[in-house]
Amino acid sequence: MLEKKKKHPKEKLRLHPRNQHRERYDFKQLIATCPKLEQYVKPNAFGDESVDFFDANAVKMLNTALLMHYYDIEKWQIPKNYLCPPIPGRADYIHHIADVLSSKNFGKIPIGEKIKCLDIGVGANCVYPIIGRKEYNWSFVGTDIDNVSIESAKIIVEENPSLKGKVELRLQLNNKDVFFGIIQENERFDLTICNPPFHSSQQEAQSSNLRKLSNLTQKEVVETNLNFAGQSNELWCDGGEEKFVRNMIRESKHFHDSCFWFSTLISKNSNLKNAYKSLKKAEAFEVKTIPMGQGNKSSRIVAWTFLTPEQQNEWIINRWKEVKL
Repeated sequence: MLEKKKKHPKEKLRLHPRNQHRERYDFKQLIATCPKLEQYVKPNAFGDESVDFFDANAVKMLNTALLMHYYDIEKWQIPKNYLCPPIPGRADYIHHIADVLSSKNFGKIPIGEKIKCLDIGVGANCVYPIIGRKEYNWSFVGTDIDNVSIESAKIIVEENPSLKGKVELRLQLNNKDVFFGIIQENERFDLTICNPPFHSSQQEAQSSNLRKLSNLTQKEVVETNLNFAGQSNELWCDGGEEKFVRNMIRESKHFHDSCFWFSTLISKNSNLKNAYKSLKKAEAFEVKTIPMGQGNKSSRIVAWTFLTPEQQNEWIINRWKEVKL
């Protein structure tokens, strides 16, 4: 017997207006693009076509179908138990940070391969470069402290013509560094992005996952679920998100003229105060906070630049004057 039908909004209005995932998934289209998805699509408790989001294989196949259908990806595979991120939220970050670039360019988003983005913590999934390449044709450098993640991302790049030669992967040898050892002398980036480890310990990560699953199922869950998986370095680090972001801001000052806009996702609203404090100490010239939301989850992007208006204009003239707008 079906449960009482829920009314779903036609559009997910909390997502960015340019996000291709504002409407509900069209599983017929997705299956036509990725036939392997069909075995995981079944009516849910309300009679709607869906996948079991507690099934890691189903989630991974849904992601594969989304990347194939919307982002021209031909082959995408990640190692077992590595993070399988929700695509709509990742797309939102890319679109919002594109707006940050446009805010200094008379509302026009600079697109093309000359726009260079540094993805801190690219992961085995390589999702941010995949979306950024398709939506804005930017070039990417992706970094990670995990060699398996780097090798996985390299395979994804090599197996997809839309990425090959446009996405470079670099292993961060010092897990305490963010930009040191990565940004090379005289290298310039138009933006940096990062989805930092959220938790401060493995125990905290597991407890959070259990609470989330208990809330979703309306009953106590006592075993961790791997529907979105994630290695320890993807989910937690010493000091958690707050310390990671603080360190990132501190290091960014040393590369103040190497990047136009630095940015990071901040999931915990309580970490904003310390982030602003660190940015003030680092003497960032301008700071932007962009709210984001998906479903009941809220987060935000914090972006900052050390460039003065004169330096910003010089950057645009030197780097963006020949970029397609």
